[in-house]
Amino acid sequence: MALLFSTIFIERGDYILYYINGENLDIEKVEDIIFSNKKIKISKVAEINIIESRETVERLIKNGEVIYGLNTGFGKFSTKKISPDKIIQLQENLIMSHAAGTGDYLDDKIVKTMILLRVNALAKGYSGIKLNTLEKLIELFNNDIIPLIPEQGSVGASGDLIPLSHMVLPLLGKGEVKYKDEIVKSKEALKEENIEPIKLESKEGLALINGTQMMSAIESISIIRAQKLIIAADIALALTLEGLKGIKEPFDEDVHKLRPHPGQINSAENIRKLTKGSKLLEDRNEKRVQDSYTLRCGPQIHGATRDSLSHAIKIVEREMNSVTDNPLIFSKQNKVISGGNFHGQPLALSSDYLGMSVSELGNVSERRTAKLVDDSLNNGLEMFLTEHGGLNSGYMITQYTSASIVSENKILANPSSIDSIPTSANQEDHVSMGSISARNLYKICDNVAQIIAIELISAAQAIDLRTDNPSDDLGEGTLYVYNLIREHVDYLKKDRILYPEIIKLKNVLTNTDFVNNIKNNFDIS
Repeated sequence: MALLFSTIFIERGDYILYYINGENLDIEKVEDIIFSNKKIKISKVAEINIIESRETVERLIKNGEVIYGLNTGFGKFSTKKISPDKIIQLQENLIMSHAAGTGDYLDDKIVKTMILLRVNALAKGYSGIKLNTLEKLIELFNNDIIPLIPEQGSVGASGDLIPLSHMVLPLLGKGEVKYKDEIVKSKEALKEENIEPIKLESKEGLALINGTQMMSAIESISIIRAQKLIIAADIALALTLEGLKGIKEPFDEDVHKLRPHPGQINSAENIRKLTKGSKLLEDRNEKRVQDSYTLRCGPQIHGATRDSLSHAIKIVEREMNSVTDNPLIFSKQNKVISGGNFHGQPLALSSDYLGMSVSELGNVSERRTAKLVDDSLNNGLEMFLTEHGGLNSGYMITQYTSASIVSENKILANPSSIDSIPTSANQEDHVSMGSISARNLYKICDNVAQIIAIELISAAQAIDLRTDNPSDDLGEGTLYVYNLIREHVDYLKKDRILYPEIIKLKNVLTNTDFVNNIKNNFDIS
């Protein structure tokens, strides 16, 4: 049976097994595999292509042809021919010398995503790797043997050489891994799972490390987080709008039809659904004919981020099903081409673009929080949302926290893709810095989750000060949101330590079904 990409149930293990063929991965499948801890296997069709590609490599080596990466040095050493008896040592030297990363270790989910995406790229059958080698990499994945990969070192071309080398070290029985929640020597984890270390042969080392999988893994996980954040931002806007007794007309469907950006239309529709039945929203009147931009332009601001997220998803999904190593083995045409598919420019630009876009969710969220706590702007509520101001500071200082994080995001959102420092004695004279773009995006997503958490806490406090009967006055969706918040954070009657509540609600936004529950109950997206 030639499975391309499907799921089947394995009775003896009672788990879902994903068959990988290099063609059909997407963000949704990555999220399912990584966050539900699914296992993977190469499809039969992909196995045939991998074997054929390897046979081509071995035939070329036997014929004595000099081909970059098969029997030459690397980078500036590409002019150095390597004798057949040194090729295995060449591959091991490549991995060891390139495992030169530093900094904090990448999150386990990012590392597993790197492995998944590298397996998918190699499964296409243009890389010349042995099937057995790829199956060993899958064994690491399926047994949760997580290579320790430092986050710093990649310049985004030739791909993510350094972090991918750290990923490969355990296959050789070298380096350290996280296994059963402990950091151990690779050999120990391999031995416990009865996995034999391997010897890499010609082209295999380069096939494993010359790719964009760190960049694409971090951007993929960031996209998964951003998908939840954009909905959380709409949810926060809806609750804040009611806390401030905002004007509902700017969210009218007819307004947004006249500027039909998909994201804008989507956000406006979400606000209408969440606030349906609200008694707190107002029509314009003689005293107040319009709200400030952070309220009435919310769909336009959030919507632009939605549209940039859609763009990033297209780039990443295209990348995760691409071949990004070098040289490429075209078995059917009997040719090998040294190209540049490892260059991370598409990911660098899309990560920078998305980072700027997600940071804007934080910018506007903090401004809404500032309105909520300021009695000159919050339509009659107490200063800093506290009943006994002076003795109590209320939510004065949580807005400081939001402001500081917003400022940090402004630095992180500065595009790394505009920078390039030549490497390998100017052989690699333009690099993408895409790994830095992706890492900054990841941090921005984490920061924005904290900013939105603070807005939600502040908005819930505003609701309690605004009405004695939230169940009567709130919209159908915002009441559900309010009650979810109150499950985790109590009304602030007098000053107390607030940081645990911010952390708790931030984790609710990112690590639970908070967003999914609201999506499913109120048909928002």
